[in-house]
Amino acid sequence: MKAENFALEDYFERIGYRGAARADLATLTGLMRCQLFTVPFENLDVQAGRIVSLVPEEIVGKIVGRRRGGYCYEVNGLFCMALEALGIPYQFVAARPMFYPVRRPKTHMAIVVTLEGGQWLCDLGFGSYGIRAPMRLDRLDVEVRQDDDVFMLSRPDGREYLLQARVNGEWVKQFAFDLSPQEWIDFMPANYLNSTHPEAIFVQKLLVVRHAPDGRAILLGDTLKTVKAGEVRVESLAAEDLDAVLVDIFGLPGMGGVL
Repeated sequence: MKAENFALEDYFERIGYRGAARADLATLTGLMRCQLFTVPFENLDVQAGRIVSLVPEEIVGKIVGRRRGGYCYEVNGLFCMALEALGIPYQFVAARPMFYPVRRPKTHMAIVVTLEGGQWLCDLGFGSYGIRAPMRLDRLDVEVRQDDDVFMLSRPDGREYLLQARVNGEWVKQFAFDLSPQEWIDFMPANYLNSTHPEAIFVQKLLVVRHAPDGRAILLGDTLKTVKAGEVRVESLAAEDLDAVLVDIFGLPGMGGVL
């Protein structure tokens, strides 16, 4: 994954990364957490009636240049540009969201990195219950705590990997994937669906998520949910308060700056 306008030093500045730049697990983990905590998951472009661009240079311009966020293809695509620059081997995987009441297509993109003798799941674009650090694929059926969240990978059918998160004391399926190789262009149809289909959550509602080491803020429609150190606060927003929340809590321009 490359873009002519991608520069590693600009990316580091955007995400506030101050660590070493090596092809090792410590760098991978540090980059993933820094990007997750500074680049919001957001669908402002879809809400403005646009199809999200998957042109790599436009992703860099949007997230690094204009300090926006994005959804899975954008934020994971940008992350892979950094992996490419550092010489860290990776592949895209197509994942099926599993929290819907009916079976859905594989519309989510995640990343599998090969490093230090193992394969690691990385994902910076799954919204509220997304992982917060790389997860080793051969560590199955084991609870993995990341900050205040707990995740588990399993292979119930012996073929696909299943990611679950513990939510309110219960295991909740998040997404499933296998290691079939995917190219960037393979996600074009799913991106079009997510940007335009009336049943897509990104078309139906504004969705913005920003993670922090001690929790996360989630804006869904006009409802703001803040999770901090295990405490949850939910509030409804008036229309006139929306832009201020996007700016102050999520570090994004208001909708007026996107339209």
